Amino acid sequence: MSFTHVLAVAPVMAIEPAVEWYERLLGRPADARPMDGLADWHISPYAWLQVFQSPEQAGGSLVNLVVDDLDRTLSALEGRGITAGETRPGSRGVRFAAVHDPDGNRVTLIENPIAD
Repeated sequence: MSFTHVLAVAPVMAIEPAVEWYERLLGRPADARPMDGLADWHISPYAWLQVFQSPEQAGGSLVNLVVDDLDRTLSALEGRGITAGETRPGSRGVRFAAVHDPDGNRVTLIENPIAD
């Protein structure tokens, strides 16, 4: 069995407020709006983040995004009106902090110096 892409999906109550928030999080508009109630960002050639209107499932997703510089990323997000929780240490030099979209989906930003 071979897989070619990873699609992370964050279900939300209403698509337009969610798209606005994820545009601020990711610093750009969605790469595609393939159908009503769906927006996606191509994070890398093989990894996409999709925001999907699904009120009955909204708020329960966990998405992890690896960043090069956590402090710089958190500062940029603060300038866009998104405040992260406490920066926490992990093992082997990893650090992370979480933000939550308006529906409660958690997006954890991870700095991993040994991932290179």
